[in-house]
Amino acid sequence: MNQPLAGTEPLIDVHAHFYHAGAGRSDWAEVNAARFRAGDRIGITYHVASVLGSYGFSSPTYFPSPEDVGIGNDAMLDIAARERRRVRMYVTVNPNFTAHAIAEIERCADRGAIGVKLLASRRADDPLLDPIAELAGARGLPLLHHIWQHRRREWPSQEISDGADLTRLAVRHPGTTFILAHIAGGGDYAHTVAALADVQNIVADLSGSGVDRGMLDEALATLGPRRLLWACDITMETGLAKLRALEVIGLPPEALADIRWKNATRIFPAGAFPNALAGQPALQAAHR
Repeated sequence: MNQPLAGTEPLIDVHAHFYHAGAGRSDWAEVNAARFRAGDRIGITYHVASVLGSYGFSSPTYFPSPEDVGIGNDAMLDIAARERRRVRMYVTVNPNFTAHAIAEIERCADRGAIGVKLLASRRADDPLLDPIAELAGARGLPLLHHIWQHRRREWPSQEISDGADLTRLAVRHPGTTFILAHIAGGGDYAHTVAALADVQNIVADLSGSGVDRGMLDEALATLGPRRLLWACDITMETGLAKLRALEVIGLPPEALADIRWKNATRIFPAGAFPNALAGQPALQAAHR
């Protein structure tokens, strides 16, 4: 059998997505299967994933209805239960429906969700996010927030946020860990990493389709390897490219391991990733 393209060390994708029958596309099962095939070929130990309502099919993509949110979370619960060896779950919520969002976090966390996923449903510094961030912190769940790298104007059909917006929420909730989504997902990554520099409870995921020259170097110089998480989002091939780039720029093995998987084991609930900890006795003891 061929060796995984990313090597045999543990690898956790902290920003993944799956589809379901209500997502408005007939090939949803094939897309999910393709993600697993690609993950196996790359060498992904865990996909930490969410289902985003109906992906715009029966309510707006970034403003999903409570019904669509619940159906999507049910689908994600089923995938996580069926694929327990390699999948972990974010519970997706729409903060415009506060009571429903709180109930979904409690319901899904009780069934094994290890994080909270927020879309562009409300700007990151909006007070409507406060009860969600507070509950996430109380339950020990990192909060992954969709981010555009440097917000310069409004965009239709979404309420976008950038890193500076997220810092204002994080400062209000120092006991909650926030994951800033896809620094390579569009816009000015340099604006993002500078905005995050002094807000220690925000970590950044490296996902997104961009693999710009200097992007990883600047993120490492500003945030350091213990505040960066490997991730793919939709484009898994660019996730692999970033691993290759980290190796090319000469990142030391321990720092690369932090980004690949160790940081995830630190910020997510204890015991979330037993397969990654296998063969790591000291880390296993620390997570008991």
